[in-house]
Amino acid sequence: MKKSLRRIAPAVALAFAATLSATAAHAGATLDQIKRKGELACGVSSGVPGFSATDSRGNWSGLDVDVCRALAAAVLGDASKVKWVPLGSQQRFSALQAGEVDILSRNTTWTLTRDASLGLAFTAITYYDGQGFLVPKSIKVTSAKQLRDAEICVQSGTTTEKNLADYFRRQGIRVKPVVFEKFDASLKAFFNGRCVAYTTDASSLAGIRAGEAPKPDDYLILPETISKEPLGPIVRRGDDEWFTIVKWVVYALIEAEELGVTRDNADKQAAGGDPAVGRLLGKTEDLGKPLGLDAQWAYRAVRAVGNYGEVFERNLGAGSPLRLPRGQNALWSQGGLMYAPPLR
Repeated sequence: MKKSLRRIAPAVALAFAATLSATAAHAGATLDQIKRKGELACGVSSGVPGFSATDSRGNWSGLDVDVCRALAAAVLGDASKVKWVPLGSQQRFSALQAGEVDILSRNTTWTLTRDASLGLAFTAITYYDGQGFLVPKSIKVTSAKQLRDAEICVQSGTTTEKNLADYFRRQGIRVKPVVFEKFDASLKAFFNGRCVAYTTDASSLAGIRAGEAPKPDDYLILPETISKEPLGPIVRRGDDEWFTIVKWVVYALIEAEELGVTRDNADKQAAGGDPAVGRLLGKTEDLGKPLGLDAQWAYRAVRAVGNYGEVFERNLGAGSPLRLPRGQNALWSQGGLMYAPPLR
């Protein structure tokens, strides 16, 4: 009998170890490095209103900015522990590949080629966008199909450039793309009259018109949306733990909106009896353990920036200069596409 127990004991120990490995908190190399540095290095755009831009005092704001603040709150306990790294279109992927940033939260479209060939991984969709056109009202154009032989300013190294060519080829309309490497140069050229139209994501066009146009009311965003542009944060491949943390922090903000948990009422909601709210906020269950975090990770993220709906309204919606409708970015339960897998 004793001999049998001696044979069984190692097997039981192995099974116990396997169980632990399935549930234990494992931080991952990126999170370990972030904790050692005491800050999250966040790659952002160099100035896209509504997503990532600075005010006159150098303070960053925007949807992409709030994603990094929520992450810093979740993993470091302090939303201010973020090092902002502005990156141009040409630099953004190489900076992440080289480890200069821990995450790229920079209105970047999720495509097959980028997902499969860069050694990077898209984590979640934070904004459903589409490409459009901005024109001066003075040219009397009300549709993109009236842009025959027009010179159109566009930034290189983006999906925008390919979409432009594909759209007008399908329409059988010849246009003349005027390509610029830098965002600022392309805008300057457009507002100086180098081109009759400017093209990029529709959300960016709204920000450009509100923040960059000499007289916003003199410019029109044409009604055509010519592409699908799902935007979201990206991380390096090979660190599954960090990938999982980024993904679930985004999902936690979406789930918070669905459950009615806001930045202001999170404490009151946590004290209530809703089991789903209790799980999300770490009151009744510890969903942080399998992520390598503590139980209050989602609570801190929501307290730092608010739920997804609050983030949207503050940066892009009615409470912002852009005044964009929720549209496809509404919750799935309200006719949109925003959906978080179950947090349980």
